[in-house]
Amino acid sequence: MPASTETASFKFNHTMLRIKDPNASLAFYTEVLGMTLLHESNMGDFTLYFLAYEDDNLSPDEKSSSVFGRQGVLELTHNHGTETDPNFQGYASGNSEPGKGFGHIAITVANVEEACARFEKLGVPFKKRLTDGKMRHIAFILDPDG
Repeated sequence: MPASTETASFKFNHTMLRIKDPNASLAFYTEVLGMTLLHESNMGDFTLYFLAYEDDNLSPDEKSSSVFGRQGVLELTHNHGTETDPNFQGYASGNSEPGKGFGHIAITVANVEEACARFEKLGVPFKKRLTDGKMRHIAFILDPDG
């Protein structure tokens, strides 16, 4: 169904993933995947981190204010205490039971073979390598929460 007058201004803004350890997750998304932290918001018992691929020419205030007006934002939500709770079992990844449903987020790269070689060198775990399965043009890597 094509966009109607009522939905013509709708844009996909962001998706949210829960994380156990913000230090590990922020390092993964900024250093491994090259995203920029646009905004951080401590809400008392949880903190929200908004990341995206961003133009480095924006000031910190411009990055922060752009969060809800742009597309392709990843929100990481950290519920305080999970990083040190020895009984915390982690969150459902969506790829296995229980909680199967969510599958992945996709990042486009210029050269998938080079990107995979870099991930391999950095010790990033793979869910699916280029040589696995029928789709030889995509790979799946795991973030710190799996």
